[in-house]
Amino acid sequence: MRFFRTPRWFQLIWPQYKWNTKNTSKSIFLTFDDGPHPTITHWVLNELAAVNAKATFFVVGENAQNNPKTIEKIISNGHKVENHTFHHLKGWKTELLDYIDDVNKCDEYIPIRNPKYFRPPYGRITKKQGRELEKQGYKIIMWSLLTYDYDKRLNLERALKSIISKTNPGDIIVFHDSKKAEVQLKYLLPKYLKAMQENGFNMECLP
Repeated sequence: MRFFRTPRWFQLIWPQYKWNTKNTSKSIFLTFDDGPHPTITHWVLNELAAVNAKATFFVVGENAQNNPKTIEKIISNGHKVENHTFHHLKGWKTELLDYIDDVNKCDEYIPIRNPKYFRPPYGRITKKQGRELEKQGYKIIMWSLLTYDYDKRLNLERALKSIISKTNPGDIIVFHDSKKAEVQLKYLLPKYLKAMQENGFNMECLP
């Protein structure tokens, strides 16, 4: 069974992290993890532009290092670029100092921004890692709706219906602009964006 919506008990365990954005307007916050990719990310940017949507891209540092022009394109199109570690590390399996160093290394390839947002790969981060990053001024961003677009076994029609029906104002939604997710993303994203536009949602960068 897939929990497209993040279970409430997850949020209660880590209440200090941001899982959604409470608002009364019909705004949702699209996010893309694991890029940038030299072709897939540009495809995503075109799809977003077609519906006048903005998004936040949580980039892997080594991908950002290899694709600086794509980073520039994301920013010039009015989107945000944020931190997803340099090597896509699992926090639960990484020593504190190694993890912090990896996050800081990723920041070398992201233009200055305020506040600084960070999303832990796989959503896995220890309390010590989280506290240390918060001391350094990072705001840790999780999600309230996960598309599972990285899963090649995904039933795409069923997944699309679920993520459309489960979207609420203030949601933070996760997609992936990566090779692993390409087939699923190219099915889900255009149809999801069109449905959100027709339903009157504003699609924005994280505030």
